[in-house]
Amino acid sequence: MGSRAYLPLVLALLGFGLFSAASQWRTQVAEQAAPVIEGRVVIAAPVLLVLFGGDRFLAANLETMRLAATGVDWGQADTGYLVRAQREVAKLNACHEDNYYLANGLLTWGGADRQGTEVLRRAMACRFWDELPAFFYGFNQWFFNKDIAEASRALDLAAQRATGNAAGFRKLAVMLQAESFSDEKLALSYLIQQRDAASEPKLRDMLDKRVVRLQGLVALREAQRQFEAKHGVLSALEQLVESGLLSTLPEDPLRLGYELRGGQIILKKLKIAGMEDQ
Repeated sequence: MGSRAYLPLVLALLGFGLFSAASQWRTQVAEQAAPVIEGRVVIAAPVLLVLFGGDRFLAANLETMRLAATGVDWGQADTGYLVRAQREVAKLNACHEDNYYLANGLLTWGGADRQGTEVLRRAMACRFWDELPAFFYGFNQWFFNKDIAEASRALDLAAQRATGNAAGFRKLAVMLQAESFSDEKLALSYLIQQRDAASEPKLRDMLDKRVVRLQGLVALREAQRQFEAKHGVLSALEQLVESGLLSTLPEDPLRLGYELRGGQIILKKLKIAGMEDQ
C-alpha cells in the first residue's frame, strides 16, 4: 500500500522529466518556417463547368459574384487573384457584363492593364451590340500602350455600335490620329479632310472647333518663328501682338487657349491630377 501511494507522484515526476527533455531538445533543432499559402484559390474554367452541370453561364455568374465579394479586402484589390479569376470567367462567358466592368475598374487601373485589356478584348468581340467594351479597350490601347492604330480601330467600332454618342467616339478616334502627326500643318490638313468628309452634323461641328483651334496654333508658331528670327527667344505670347506680327492672339473655341512651355507654343489641355505625366 505504501509504495502505491507514491505511484502518482512518480508518474508526475517522470512526465515532467520527459517534458523538460523534449523542450531542451527542441531548442537545439532549427525552427522550420511555417508554410506560406500564396494567393487565393481560383477554380479552372473546365472544373467550374463540371461542377455546375455544364452550364457555363451559371458558372460565370456565380464565379463573378464570388470574386466581386472576395477580390477587394479593406479597400485593397487582390490583383493577382482577380487576374486569374477574371480570366477564367472570360473563358466561360466572354460576354459577361459585370466581369468586363470589374476588369476595367480593378485590373486595368490597378496595375494589371494588359490582363484587364485582354478581358475587354474578349468582351468587345462577344458583345457585338455594346459600345462600351470597344470604347474602354480603345482608350486603354491609347493611354497605356500608345497604340494609336488599334485605339482608332476600336473607337470606330464603338461608334458603329453606339446609339447616342457615335459622333463623340469618331471625334476621339480622329483626334488621336491627328495628335500622332509631329507636324502641326499635317495634323491640320488631316483634320480638315476629316471634317469635310463627316456626314454627321454633330461630328462636323466637333471637328470644326478642333480645326479652328489648330489653325490658331499654326498661326502662333509661324509668328514665333518670325519673331525669333528678328528679336531672339520669345518669352511671352503677348510679344507677338506687341511686335505687330499678330493683331490679336487667336481665340480657342474650346476655351482652353495656348501656352508657351519650354520655348514652344502648345495647346493647353485639361489637367487631371496624377495623369498629366502618363
